[in-house]
Amino acid sequence: MDVGNPKSIRQPHGLRIMAIAPYIGSVLVLMMLPLFIPSYVQSIMTKALIMAIFAISLDLLLGYVGLVSLGHAAYFGIAGYTTGILAVRYGIENFWLVAPTAILMAGFTGMIFGFLALRSSGGLYFLLITFATAQLLYSVVLKWRSMTGGNYGLPGIMRPDLGIHWSMLNTTNFYYFVFIILILSYFLLYRIINSPFGHALQGIREDERRMRALGYNTWAFKYIAFVISAIYAGAAGVLFTYFGGIVAPDYIGALTSFVPLIMVMIGGVGTLFGPVLGAMLIVWVEYFTSIYAPERWPLIEGIIFVVVIMYFREGIGVSLRDFWKRVRYRYAGFER
Repeated sequence: MDVGNPKSIRQPHGLRIMAIAPYIGSVLVLMMLPLFIPSYVQSIMTKALIMAIFAISLDLLLGYVGLVSLGHAAYFGIAGYTTGILAVRYGIENFWLVAPTAILMAGFTGMIFGFLALRSSGGLYFLLITFATAQLLYSVVLKWRSMTGGNYGLPGIMRPDLGIHWSMLNTTNFYYFVFIILILSYFLLYRIINSPFGHALQGIREDERRMRALGYNTWAFKYIAFVISAIYAGAAGVLFTYFGGIVAPDYIGALTSFVPLIMVMIGGVGTLFGPVLGAMLIVWVEYFTSIYAPERWPLIEGIIFVVVIMYFREGIGVSLRDFWKRVRYRYAGFER
């Protein structure tokens, strides 16, 4: 690199701008999108944004702690049912009362289930305990018909009242509301991951025994991460319940736990932005499949997963990140 060349001096700043350019571009596109698409497409995008929050909640566990959970729908569903019960059974429509209560319930459930799951030696036992606790909650929802509605769930949940002159009944308003929550959730989780706490989690993922030798209480770190993950899943559950206007037992079912896992693995484990991409892809493929071949959805989902594993082993998000790195270094005038 020619130090005497003024352009070479400006390149580090240019590289920094290029590094964040995809994020800025994505935010701008998502902000402007509702102005150019019909309401039904806005609804699909809203669903994708909600599922993105659900996916990054699991990515905290899977990507940064190395824990595979098959019961993540428990926190998604318990927040949904809390929202539905407060709205339908008790007629509470104020979002600022319902949502915090539902998210706290998700966090409390995560505290209980996380304590049970993390008492195991990890690995397969952790996976099975998370699956079993979610199925236990699923059975409770089915049996407690007087409160949960049993198999029928709780329909008729109205969009939230924010207490301001911004109606959530409007599709565009609800889209922007969810979009703002996604941005705030993403930024907060990014800060957590890049804090000393987040670095400790990644150290535990890489070598838990060494972290214990250094004096870290690895169980406590994993437990806190588990509860944070449950809180994020609960926030997604609240939004999804308001989005669909109903909460049903499927919200806690095994398939609902499997969906964010697929999104994370397709998008890229441990990247945060990868699960967002995975959520977008899965939601849109599900939409088109429901139109043309609804009975083939599990088959198509399996094909997508196999193709990604074969050609994008670390996920679509990681492949795009590596591609953009190569573009940046070519811009800087040298290869990497």
